[in-house]
Amino acid sequence: MSIKTFAAIDVGSFELTMKIYEFPAKNVLKEIDRITTQIDLGGDTYATGKISNEKMDELCRELERFSSIMKAYRVNGYRAYATSAIREAKNGLIVLDQITQRTGLEVKVLSNSEQRFLNYKAIASKGNVLQKIIEEKTAILDIGGGSIQISLFDNDTLVSTQNLRLGVLRIQEILNHLNAGSSQMDELVDEIVTAQMSPYKKLYLKDREIKNIIIVDDYLSPLTMRLSGKDPAKATISLKGFDNLSEMFATTSQTDLARKLDMPEEKIPLLRISAVMVRRIADMMGAEAMWAPGVTLSDGIAYEYAEENKLIRWEHDFEKDILACAGNISKRYMGSRKRAETLENIATAVFDSMKKIHGMGARERLLLRLATLMHDCGKYISLVNIGETSYDIIMATEIIGLSHMERALVANIVRFNHSDFAGFEMHGFRDEPLNKVNYLTVAKLTAILRLANSLDRSHRQKLKGVKAQLVENELILTVDTQEDVTLERGYMDMSVEFFQEVFSVVPVLRSKKKF
Repeated sequence: MSIKTFAAIDVGSFELTMKIYEFPAKNVLKEIDRITTQIDLGGDTYATGKISNEKMDELCRELERFSSIMKAYRVNGYRAYATSAIREAKNGLIVLDQITQRTGLEVKVLSNSEQRFLNYKAIASKGNVLQKIIEEKTAILDIGGGSIQISLFDNDTLVSTQNLRLGVLRIQEILNHLNAGSSQMDELVDEIVTAQMSPYKKLYLKDREIKNIIIVDDYLSPLTMRLSGKDPAKATISLKGFDNLSEMFATTSQTDLARKLDMPEEKIPLLRISAVMVRRIADMMGAEAMWAPGVTLSDGIAYEYAEENKLIRWEHDFEKDILACAGNISKRYMGSRKRAETLENIATAVFDSMKKIHGMGARERLLLRLATLMHDCGKYISLVNIGETSYDIIMATEIIGLSHMERALVANIVRFNHSDFAGFEMHGFRDEPLNKVNYLTVAKLTAILRLANSLDRSHRQKLKGVKAQLVENELILTVDTQEDVTLERGYMDMSVEFFQEVFSVVPVLRSKKKF
């Protein structure tokens, strides 16, 4: 296999970073260069809501330089992603257009859940170290410029993931607004963090004590890696060791710290904010140790590229994490696990039997499974407007690994499972307008979910082991049951019209029992 070269560009809130990677062999990813320049985009966005023309010009100049470097390395491919600074900027689309026009580079803005999922993949790239840690109660603390993401694991299963607006740049802007002196910094940061963490602890931690914290940030994690000799397995720090670092941060001048830690002086306040945040959160969680593997968003971008191009095979099941996240949303809103499993089994059997008809792939199958898991979460709020309230819950809840648009697809599938489905010109999709491709995806998956839902209208899981087979223009659904399925047959007949309209296929129910 010829060596492939790839560039990952991270348009961050405080820094612009490009890493160049090689894939010299199967399952081998090697970083060969890293170029970083400080551009405080987040300082503009979090203070004024916009990115200034001066910062935009500086960003375009640096990206032009990155483009020249990529040509020198003869990269086979690149991906450039922007995060919260551009995502939250009122002129974000203008900035992206200027980048394309002036540099020729295409920059995609990541949703929060996409960004955190890439960071999670970067951690997982460290292999067995992650697997061993998350076998115990573990929290991944992903600290960005605008917010932090806290993901809880228990017995290798993702329990929950939540986003809090506690990013280091955002907190720094608050401190600047308060004219806080150096001596006040730690106490004020502690108060800000505690104010947001207290309700989080009541809702998601409760009595759960976390043993390990995995840190992902641009300040503390690289420092820990450097102190460990760049060995990810040894990049751990005890609470005592952490307290020693915190004491040094508080008692040493900014200039001396920058020299001692070999860091730009502008980064020192952000490092200190990150350290205070982590220590306070560790206290509230009861954590015993912390692991900082030194990974960055660029590493996650590279691994995503490698995965999609079959250059690396993952050992960790990321789809399982996405489904676990949806399952816990359903559980939080009193959804029935057994019924969700029944719908999932029926819906996937139908989906798999009709691949030649619907033309959808693995990603759409995942969206369907997510919709079955959260199909009735809105009942927690209203037993009448289930579709609308389910839509609201899904759109307001973080599902790690899904883009904002994919979350909108799932929300609309669930919504239209309970309400009429209008034509494209009159679809009236809320919040997130869908193009024709996405509209058709929602229509197809809604039709499948409605059919599956009709086959368990009694909520008694009568139809076990449903087998689906496409025979010409009929979908033969064979069920193994000795129970009376009159109710299911009646509701299925009512759902046939929409299913036939979407697929030109008629579902036919057959059972070993004569009825």
